[in-house]
Order: sequence, then C-alpha cells, then structure tokens
Amino acid sequence: MTIEVQRIGPGPLSPDATQYMVRMRDGVHLATDVYLPPSPGPGPAVLTRLPYDKCGEYTFMPQIAAYFTARGYRMVVQDVRGKFRSEGETLLFVNEAYDGYDTLDWVINQPWSDGTVGMWGDSYYGYTQWAAASTGHPALRAMVPRVTGTRLGELPVPAPGQRTHDVEMSVHRFYPLSMFHDRDILDWRIDWTRRPLAAQVEEFFTAVGSRSASYDLWFPHPVSLRRFPAGSPFDAPAVPVLMTIGWWDNCAAWQWSDHRELQRRPAWARNEYLLLEAIDHENTSHFEPGVPASVQAMAGRYLDPAIEFFDVFLRGRDADIPRVRWQLANTGDPALRPSPAWPPVSAYERVWRPAGAGAAVGGPPGGTLDPVPGDRAAPSGEIALSGPAGEIATWIHDAADPVPSPVTDPFAFLREFPDERDLAGRPDVLVFTAAAVPAPLDLAGPVRLDAVIGSDGPEMDLFARLLDVAPDGTARLIARGQQTVLEPGAAFAVTIDLGHTGYRLPTGHALRLTLASSDAPEFVPAPGTGEHRWTAVKTTPNRQRLALDQTRLTCTVLPG
Repeated sequence: MTIEVQRIGPGPLSPDATQYMVRMRDGVHLATDVYLPPSPGPGPAVLTRLPYDKCGEYTFMPQIAAYFTARGYRMVVQDVRGKFRSEGETLLFVNEAYDGYDTLDWVINQPWSDGTVGMWGDSYYGYTQWAAASTGHPALRAMVPRVTGTRLGELPVPAPGQRTHDVEMSVHRFYPLSMFHDRDILDWRIDWTRRPLAAQVEEFFTAVGSRSASYDLWFPHPVSLRRFPAGSPFDAPAVPVLMTIGWWDNCAAWQWSDHRELQRRPAWARNEYLLLEAIDHENTSHFEPGVPASVQAMAGRYLDPAIEFFDVFLRGRDADIPRVRWQLANTGDPALRPSPAWPPVSAYERVWRPAGAGAAVGGPPGGTLDPVPGDRAAPSGEIALSGPAGEIATWIHDAADPVPSPVTDPFAFLREFPDERDLAGRPDVLVFTAAAVPAPLDLAGPVRLDAVIGSDGPEMDLFARLLDVAPDGTARLIARGQQTVLEPGAAFAVTIDLGHTGYRLPTGHALRLTLASSDAPEFVPAPGTGEHRWTAVKTTPNRQRLALDQTRLTCTVLPG
C-alpha cells in the first residue's frame, strides 16, 4: 500500500512583523517575529512559542498579533527549535525550557521592552509556557496556558507497582510522525485497521526518506524525555496563571492534573485563576456548535480574557479578576459565571447506580441508572471486593471490530457534536439510562465512576461516557473518561475520572451512562493478546464484566 504524504511548509512572512534569528545558548538560531504597536516605546510584551508555523494559516498569528498590538502590547511569535524557519534538531519537548529562558532574555534586552513579559497560547504553545516558567526567569510575570498541560502528549505507562494507566490515544505516537517529524508538517493517514501499525510507520519513513527522532525515542523501547531539565515548573517561583480549560477538550485531563498540582502548593494556589469554557480543543464553542473557530469570529472570547489578565499583571491595572469564571453549557447563555472556587461552594455530590444487566446490552434505553438513597457519594475506595454475588453485566471486546469513535476529529469535537444514540445499540456497549428529570439539573464540577470490573484477557480498557438524552432520543456527550487495567482478573476496583463539566440537563431529559472497551481510532484498541498495540498482528476477543452492585456514578450538581 502506498503512503501518501502532503508536506506543508512555512507560510509567507507577515508584512506587519520583523523577523529575527534569535541565538540560543548553544548557537542555534530560532526564527522570531516581532509585532510592534503604533507607539513602539518600551512596554510589556506577549511571547508565544509554537511548532505550527508562526506565519501559517492554522494558528493565524498575524491576526492575533494585530489584536494584541492594537491594545498596546508588543507581540513576539517564535517557531520552536527544529520547526519551519528555526534551526536545530526537531525533537519534542526537551528543548523548550532553556530555549524559552533564552528567548525571554532576548526580549527584555530589546529597546521596545520594559522588561516584563507575559506568555500566551494553546496546546503545545501552552506547554512551552510551563517549560519557560520552570526556569524561573524573572521577566516572566504572567502566563495564559489554554487547553494544554505539563504532561501534554505523555505516553501512558503505569507507574511502578501500578496496574492502571491512561489509555493510549492514537495521537500519542502519531504526533511525532506528523507535527514533529521534521521542519514541516507532514499530513498523512494511518489505516488503523491494518496491522501491525508499526509496519505502516516504516513504510512512511521509506516514503519520506527520513526517520522521526521523537518517534524512535518512544518506540519500541520508550525513553523518558526530560521535559523540564531545570526542575518541575511547580517547584519554580509562582507566576500569575490563567488556566483556560474546555469542557469538551480531549486533552483536558492533563490540565486538570496541573490544577490539582497547583492547588497543593500555596504560592501557586494564590496565583491561579480558572477560565472554564464550553469549548473543545480547537476552540469551537458549544454555544455555536458546528461553527469552525476563526480569529475573526471568536477574537473577543478568545483573547479578551488574556488581555484583561495581562493588563492587571503586566501593566498593574487596578482590577479584580474572579478566581473562577465558568460557563454553564446547554443554557443558551454563554455568560461567564464568577465564583470564588471550583466547584462552586454550593455544589454537592449525587450518586447513581446502574442496574439491569440483561437489558444493558442490546440497545437504548438499556438498563436503569437509579439514584442512590441519601444522595451523597461514599468516600472513594469504599466499594468492597467481597460480599454476596450481585448483578454482573458482560460484553465482548473485539479489537477487529471496535466501537467506533463518534467524530472524525476529536480535537474539534463540537464541530460535529454527534448524536450518539446509534453507538448505544452495539452489542459491545453497556447502556444505562436514568429517569427523565422533572426540573433542570445543573452539573457543575467533577464526574467519576467507581466500578469493579473483570476480564478473561490480559488487559482491559474501560471507556465511560455520560450523555444527555433528549425526549426524541437524541444522545449527546456531557463528559467522558477511560482507563487501562493490566491483569484485571475476575474483579478489580477502578475509578474512572470523567473530568469536570458545567452543563444543564433540561426538564424532560435524562442522564445516560455507556460503557465499552474501545473508542477507535481516537484510542488505539487493545488487541486482546497482551501484545504491544503497535506491533500486534492478530487480535483475540475478550469477555469483559462489570459488577453492577459495586458500581457508582457520582456527579457534582448545584442545588435546586
């Protein structure tokens, strides 16, 4: 089979910017665009370091720079090492800390700088902010990492002594084969049904005539990349940080992990601000589903919070920024709700228990999702592994016919925002539906599933999805989570983190919980043999089991 590759090189230089080749400490020069405001005297600068082309159409940096400069900021946009116009080796993660430090040094020594810098950006160019912060550079006074995380793209491997880890996303190993193979972006497709997957990668290397250093470091024997050579960013001096997290961002788990780390450290906790939006990774809004994000359409909601934040922490403006601002999706009102904490102080936990093993397989509504008396969650870990035998729901996971991912681009989930009712009709999906709510139910906070599962296979993936079911049967995603269990045996207690949400379930709608063991190709399915997912040639069906009487769904809700 022929591998077709489209190479996307750098876009034309912006006439509004001046490009400099900025020298790093090892002599490598990084291509850096500087955009100046109409009055270019000394003032604060905003720095963005990204791998997606500082001049390309994908991230529309010239338009973003125009928005910042119109408000008096100097905008500095840089291709990271080894990408597009920058020199050096193309390698994920490992050079961003000290390259960030050296770039900050260069910025504050320019005549248009007053010595204060903020950093801004999404995804990988949110990660580069944390890398720079890890060095403790004194000029970095504020940062706005959006839809990102310090563990962004980290390979899911179990910690020593652990039997669980994150499920491997297909993008984990594909990203260094497309975005970080060499200086350009290489657009190509893997056939996720053709095994072994690793053989297609070798075909790709033959087609382009080179290998990816980042991929080779991760496969077949992964090397732990030293992301933060100066030390953890959470151990560095605290910097005011505005964390933007999307309810439907498929990378949100990494940023919620960062939030938990920040809250454990008093200095960082005092400097953390949350902006919780009803968006996906590509900034499509739930309030405008199906509308692709464009800087012209979303400039206000995309950039104004950052400018407000920089006005306070770079310019010293006297203004009160709420610790938390969040959107309640499915209300028709995109207004940001202020709160002193997250979840809101009035929120509490409600618990549901799945029942009806026989009805759970075969189509919606499936089994039931029943409220647990007392309406409060039991402390995590109270589920018992022993006791009287209860209801057991079973299903077959077959990697040769996995449950399909509901969207073609999980990073832009809300562009499609699919009706998922048909997936619930598959025999390898368990379905449990609650009674319709008699009044609106507002979810505001974390969602989790505590379960006891088992398998006759050597490993087991469990995917949990919480859905909003309308009276006409339409089923749309509210929250989701997944976990891999090694050697699950007959009974293994697992907690699935479904992330956080702010979502209104309208009157007459119902909650639905679906459980499965695949979501392909967004996640690489377990072959059922225990072999590496990228080298397995054959697959073996596994019988999975769920102890219903020891399974609980816990949602955080608002009163009334």
